[in-house]
Amino acid sequence: MRRMLWQRILVFIVLVLPISLTGMAAAAATPDYSITYTITVADDGSALWRVEYRTLLLSDNDVTDFETYARDIPAVYLPQFRELMVHSAAQAAVATGRHMEITGVIGDAVMQESPTGRYGVVVYTARWNGFARPGATITIGDAFAGGLYLEKDNTLVIRYPEGYTVARIEPEPDNSRDGLVWYGQRSFGAGEPRVVLEQPAFPLLPVAAGLVLVIVIAFTGFAFYRRRTKSSGNTPDEPLTPSPLTETELMSFEDRIVQLLRSHDGELFQSDIVKVTGLPKSTVSTVLNDLHACGMIIKVKKGRENLIRLAPGTPPDAGR
Repeated sequence: MRRMLWQRILVFIVLVLPISLTGMAAAAATPDYSITYTITVADDGSALWRVEYRTLLLSDNDVTDFETYARDIPAVYLPQFRELMVHSAAQAAVATGRHMEITGVIGDAVMQESPTGRYGVVVYTARWNGFARPGATITIGDAFAGGLYLEKDNTLVIRYPEGYTVARIEPEPDNSRDGLVWYGQRSFGAGEPRVVLEQPAFPLLPVAAGLVLVIVIAFTGFAFYRRRTKSSGNTPDEPLTPSPLTETELMSFEDRIVQLLRSHDGELFQSDIVKVTGLPKSTVSTVLNDLHACGMIIKVKKGRENLIRLAPGTPPDAGR
């Protein structure tokens, strides 16, 4: 099992290094596992790579071998994965003439139970700085100097930053509901898939007018609030106590937050959860405390903020 898993992980090399696709495709055997490559591109040109390997554990020996593999990740497999990523970025830097760097390499393994059986899941993540050139137009794909090859049952997902629209894609994706998605078995040419993103340019006058409108609305709302608090006898120094959440409300908010975490690669800052959901800070704090007590999330202190992560082993249907 350990040997087979490592052989599967080596398939990752096909995605980023200049390899003969014809020879690789001919040598590839029908896999008994699936790999999902998710590349989330930021507006600064960096990209978070997430490589998930999923295989069915059919016997107790498979489970034992998987547990052994998981224990060896920090000392054995994670350094090898980091070396592979660094080598891949170096090859792409030569091809593009752009400085690139790999940081934040992490590896983890969990077992997940589902109606179809028990699965071993290995996830590697890494931040690829310089993956794309930032600007009003972002072009993704020049780092794939040697082209790509996806085996059967494997998936490539490219996600792009908010505020950008897709101007051109080559080749067309198979799905675009949750990012740009391509399914294997298929081969891509050098520099593919190629995605050109554009950021709309807004005239200065509408922006200024919109800013004035926001200020007017904020001032009007504040004046209304002061009149209301004075008439009711309440002052800003006497905050109202919020009503406790009902069990139904709590479960609904838990589902929303778990779904939000899954759509952002399993982690978000607590302040970002408040912004995206539009819920009050106190409500988000209450829901997160409940999820933490249930073991579904992990809170990591980052300076003055909490980084919220889905706990390893969280059921796939949680939050759905």
